[in-house]
Amino acid sequence: MFSHSLPCFLLVTLFLSVSTVDFASSVPTKIGKGYKLISIDKTSDGALVGHLQVKQKNNIYGHDIPHLQLYVKHETDNRLRVHITDAEKQRWEVPYNLLPREKPPSLKQSINIISRKNTISLTSPSNYAGSELVFSYKADPFSFSIKRKSNGQTIFDSSSEESDPFSSMVFKDQYLEISTKLPKDASLYGLGENTQPHGIKLYPNDPYTLYTTDISAINLNADLYGSHPMYMDLRNVNGEAFAHAVLLLNSNGMDVFYRGNSLTYKVIGGVLDFYFFSGPSPLDVVDQYTQLIGRPAPMPYWSLGFHQCRWGYHNLSVVEDVVENYKKAKIPLDVIWNDDDHMDIHKDFTLNQHNYPRPKLLSFLEKIHNQGMKYIVIIDPGIGVNTSYGTYQRGLANDVFIKYGGKPYLAQVWPGAVNFPDFLNPKTVDWWVDEIRRFHELVPVDGLWIDMNEASNFCSGLCTLPEGRICPNGTGPGWICCLDCKNITSTRWDEPPYKINASGIQVPIGYKTIATSAYHYNGVLEYDAHSIYGFSQSVATHKALQGLQGKRPFILSRSTFVGSGRYAAHWTGDNKGTWDDLKYSISTMLNFGIFGVPMVGSDICGFYPAPTEELCNRWIELGAFYPFSRDHANFYSPRQELYQWKSVAKSARNALGMRYKLLPYLYTLNYEAHISGAPIARPLFFSFPNYTECYGLSKQFLLGSSLMVSPVLKKGKTEVKVMFLPGTWYNLFDMTQAIVSKEPHYLSIDAPLHVINVHLYQNAIIPMQRGGMISKKARMTPFSLIVAFPLGCTNGEAKGKLYLDDDELPEMKLGSGYSTYVEFYATVSQGNVKVWSDVQESKFALKNGWSIEKITVLGLDRIGAAFEVEVDGSPLVDTSKIDFSFTEHQYPQRLEEGGDKMKNMMIEVKGLELPLGKTFAMSWKMGTK
Repeated sequence: MFSHSLPCFLLVTLFLSVSTVDFASSVPTKIGKGYKLISIDKTSDGALVGHLQVKQKNNIYGHDIPHLQLYVKHETDNRLRVHITDAEKQRWEVPYNLLPREKPPSLKQSINIISRKNTISLTSPSNYAGSELVFSYKADPFSFSIKRKSNGQTIFDSSSEESDPFSSMVFKDQYLEISTKLPKDASLYGLGENTQPHGIKLYPNDPYTLYTTDISAINLNADLYGSHPMYMDLRNVNGEAFAHAVLLLNSNGMDVFYRGNSLTYKVIGGVLDFYFFSGPSPLDVVDQYTQLIGRPAPMPYWSLGFHQCRWGYHNLSVVEDVVENYKKAKIPLDVIWNDDDHMDIHKDFTLNQHNYPRPKLLSFLEKIHNQGMKYIVIIDPGIGVNTSYGTYQRGLANDVFIKYGGKPYLAQVWPGAVNFPDFLNPKTVDWWVDEIRRFHELVPVDGLWIDMNEASNFCSGLCTLPEGRICPNGTGPGWICCLDCKNITSTRWDEPPYKINASGIQVPIGYKTIATSAYHYNGVLEYDAHSIYGFSQSVATHKALQGLQGKRPFILSRSTFVGSGRYAAHWTGDNKGTWDDLKYSISTMLNFGIFGVPMVGSDICGFYPAPTEELCNRWIELGAFYPFSRDHANFYSPRQELYQWKSVAKSARNALGMRYKLLPYLYTLNYEAHISGAPIARPLFFSFPNYTECYGLSKQFLLGSSLMVSPVLKKGKTEVKVMFLPGTWYNLFDMTQAIVSKEPHYLSIDAPLHVINVHLYQNAIIPMQRGGMISKKARMTPFSLIVAFPLGCTNGEAKGKLYLDDDELPEMKLGSGYSTYVEFYATVSQGNVKVWSDVQESKFALKNGWSIEKITVLGLDRIGAAFEVEVDGSPLVDTSKIDFSFTEHQYPQRLEEGGDKMKNMMIEVKGLELPLGKTFAMSWKMGTK
């Protein structure tokens, strides 16, 4: 939704241009002399517990905490934890019930569990080795390093030399600082959410501030809606790639200074809770990371279809027209959305009975549900203060709101005066679950969109309802604060000693959000819990939706934190209809895949203002390949549904037509994300980690391991410069077209207005279907397989996977009787070609009657003969309907080393009726060239 950030854009942009902290020129002042390790012991379960003492006290940013507890444990073979906290007093940490994980020993227990026989001499060797990682320490001043066991490579080193621009470790109540040295050739990714103008790689001396904030995504290098204090580090050692990741699990606001050869955290509270993930491949890293924070949520099949939304569908008739116009334009559409237009005066869980009368809305929903379409609406966390509003009254009765001075904290969002639910309170979660249940009985929505949950507030400070005037009065923009408010500067929580670079301009951390001295359940300060607000709302909303009918939930959340992907999808917020924003969307999407939130996309054609027709053409071409594909626009922009321009409709039919053919492939990627964390959309270095040429590549990306998307990102261009890594790449829209690359290099490829380049890489098998206008119908069409061998292959193999299930079920797994998993294999060897399958849990696929009607094999150097097919081990006797044909491959670009003279074939085997739920084997002998 359009937030208060939009009208502030010009102001924020001005501030950013003149007032942003200069991260490049700021020379950090060294603070103190660090800590000294005075004892360290081994616990009964093999962990280390140490005691640190401050060396020299100072008052910069407050008093030092004199005694710290160090806890180190190899939690798995590839994950090491280093936890540092106050040794004498409990400190705030991300709640263990919200993000489940092992607990370090409590401060009192840590003394009791230590066997004095296991006391370690501070002068003895200081290595603590696990299977993959080695923890080493120096006692005075205390520092630690993490190394790879396999090659001795240092992946983290907190020591500070005299010449370093950073301090030894600092630990105060409201200021924590720690640094690591880095090699200059390390490539870093992550530390979001922000819009990175330089691409996916972290850029030295750019500001990286983490604090969930409602400012538009058009603000570059600023703290946006989510907080993900995790980075992946990719290094190339003598041509071999090694990746690892570092998570600082801390929800407090922080600045991270990346200088190219070092990285410094400056955090305004909490603890130092580091997790190190050994990799060594990028996919290994994300697997290990999501094993800790939670695997990405399984998504329903329909969610991978196309979505249409707009703030400004004033009544139900407009929504009905939108759905009908998509059908007339023959553009696929699965989900229609409402922003808050359906609500009664912007209040959650209500209907505007005039513009969205319930009987007519229910009739509309019955109609689209029968067709397989879905309906999603928005809810914001702010609950309108209104004595006649049932949701508010029940919330008051159950004491569910965040407090200030013993009363619900008063803020302003779209309904006017609001209170914010405290999702850390178990009673609030129960109330929220019940409100969603009540609303679902009113309107049977298929998912929920939770917005403004950073949390956003149109006012700042401590506010009261104005006397003698209506607020808001219905005139002027709804985001102007009309409550009577005063700034809160009297507490150290509202004015901490260290000012993070909030909103890119060092605004107070309570600006346009909940006052940071407000408090949650059990006295938890908003100061500490601020950045987990959207995360905690996602958890509560997921519980509510899953409990409704036992179906798989779909939740879209703007604010995210570590672990949000376990519950929700994400869109990148309020973007702008510009070519730059089109480009930036790729880096943000790829980052969220690394963060464990693979279901992600940006507002196609831009949220505001009006996009040009050419831009919207190019955006739907790219957006059709976002994991989450939705067109959304703001109230004040002209209509931009894809059928509004004939040219855009043509591009949409082309790009979305391919997406709907690829739905089984995308759904299989969704399954792989759920079981291993593997991003759906990923940088090229995930598949080609040894090639440094793709480490900073931010204008093209992979879907899974094998499909490369290369969009046009500049105005007026009809070709695109594409990086091709070594191997054979086939044009997915015309598979006779092949490009062979011996070394990584760029080629300029034709890209007329209605064309996006998508290439399939060698050694892969991808499942496809015929497509359609809606995923429910497209899903029931016959399958085809695309088998891609290297061009001219005489000895090779290809592999692929397919996962199918009842996507209404909450769990995505095998063994339920409601799912099927198929592995596809193909080989070419000694003049023989063979394609076969291995089926697990066949019952579900057989019940649905799915079959394979066509198999296309790419890259062979001759045609076939002596064709044979087996199903479940028995020969297929009647092959009369099977059509075996070939087409010569074409080469749009000159191949290296005279390769353009090669004659190679695309073989198509049509007329098949192979049951998907049964194993098959198809083979033939290679005939003449």
